Amino acid sequence: MKEMILAYQGEMTLKGLNRNKFEARLAKSIRYRLEDLGPFQVTQAQSTVFIEPRADGLDMDEAFRRVSKIFGIVKMSRAACCDKDFDTICATAEEYLGQTLRGIRTFKVEAKRSDKAYPMKSPDICRELGAYLLSRHPHLRVNVHQPDLEIMVEIRDRGAYIHGPKVEAAGGLPVGSSGRALNLLSGGIDSPVAAYCMARRGLALHHIHFASPPYTSLRAKLKVRALARELAEYTGNCQLYVVPYTKPQEYIRDNAPDVLFTVLMRRSMLRIANKVAAQSEMEALITGESLAQVASQTMAALACTDAAQDLPVLRPLIGMDKTEIISISRKIGTFETSIEPYEDCCTIFTPAHPKTKPGLAEIEAAEAAMPGLAALEQAAADHVEKIPIRIGDDPEF
Repeated sequence: MKEMILAYQGEMTLKGLNRNKFEARLAKSIRYRLEDLGPFQVTQAQSTVFIEPRADGLDMDEAFRRVSKIFGIVKMSRAACCDKDFDTICATAEEYLGQTLRGIRTFKVEAKRSDKAYPMKSPDICRELGAYLLSRHPHLRVNVHQPDLEIMVEIRDRGAYIHGPKVEAAGGLPVGSSGRALNLLSGGIDSPVAAYCMARRGLALHHIHFASPPYTSLRAKLKVRALARELAEYTGNCQLYVVPYTKPQEYIRDNAPDVLFTVLMRRSMLRIANKVAAQSEMEALITGESLAQVASQTMAALACTDAAQDLPVLRPLIGMDKTEIISISRKIGTFETSIEPYEDCCTIFTPAHPKTKPGLAEIEAAEAAMPGLAALEQAAADHVEKIPIRIGDDPEF
């Protein structure tokens, strides 16, 4: 008996003439994620990726777990593959699922016959295989509505595949198929979720973090690195850029109107992020802002922030509330790290009563009164620390 993983494509099947590019990107991601587990053959046909171990003893549990986090796949199953001979299909189903059948009370068989040259039709396969399994397990009963186990038989061009129910996978589009972007990773709950959402739409991304020692500590930086490492399970390997932001932040604090501090700081951060993005040919910035969540995320404040630089600013959380964002954070495994109590430079020097409806003219006037800010921003961009983030690497520096 030969076991393999079947990974089913989603919206990639609608991509028309560009579909081959998406499929090639998906296959490349799968091969890379499984490389250190041993040799796997990755092929695609009929909107399905076939992932076959090429040696004995490979860790199929870990392979399945890793592939389930790769964007571009909507459902998955572990399946036994055999020849398209019905007696062989029956024997393989018993060998592969017999132990499970002995521990349940009801089952059903579903069949999909993609190979129309196969002599038996789908209802015949369901009926005959069901009868065979009942003969081997007399305690079982067929329940077509709510079975304890649904057995799937797929008759495809290359063989027959027997498996249990399909499980949900990551969905979305393969990372890198939609371009490249730079994610502003603060260390809170929102920005890791924003990165996940945009990677799910096919963006390859890196992260940028603003550190302001001594106001922020080394533990805060370690926390952000841990978040980037957790996200790498979905986004793939990337770079974390850590910006030394103390001097620009202090300069704004000391020279700008208190009520405008937050928006001025956000504009400054986006200008620096733009410089870093340009060095790596990234095409957009990503933030975790949600409309009206805080004072700097009102319509007026966001408009002022966007006007600071010329890259598109993608805000996938803009219409979500905090409950929805936390739900995704828990799902992707970043929530517990995000709530660790370490400093975030976005929250230091925050005024008690920030202006919620700033005008662009007054913001630009405040910046004009800070002639030294541009040089400090350039110096910060020139001294960015680059930290490589690798899937499964050690969480400590």
